[in-house]
Amino acid sequence: IANCGSELCGTIVALKEPNDPATGRPKTDKQNPDAGKRSRPIIGLTIVFGMKPNGTDKWTGQVYNAEDGKTYSGNIALAGNTMKVQGCVAIICKTKTWVRTN
Repeated sequence: IANCGSELCGTIVALKEPNDPATGRPKTDKQNPDAGKRSRPIIGLTIVFGMKPNGTDKWTGQVYNAEDGKTYSGNIALAGNTMKVQGCVAIICKTKTWVRTN
């Protein structure tokens, strides 16, 4: 997660399992609805974007899920070394908790 002008954005910099077990090659954005983007690597992919401040240590924007190739409205909430990243469709939301590492 980094500043992107007046907004926050987030890019995948590493994966626990960077290679696709079926091919042995680096994982790609194979679920993207845009066929032209399906061969781009997951590492380096921006998945959090357009996050604008929405209160103290809170932001609202969009989250891309490479697992299903969809973009969701999203929220980020920061508390110390823990960040909750949430993506929502209508009233159904999924939250991931990320912990800062050194």
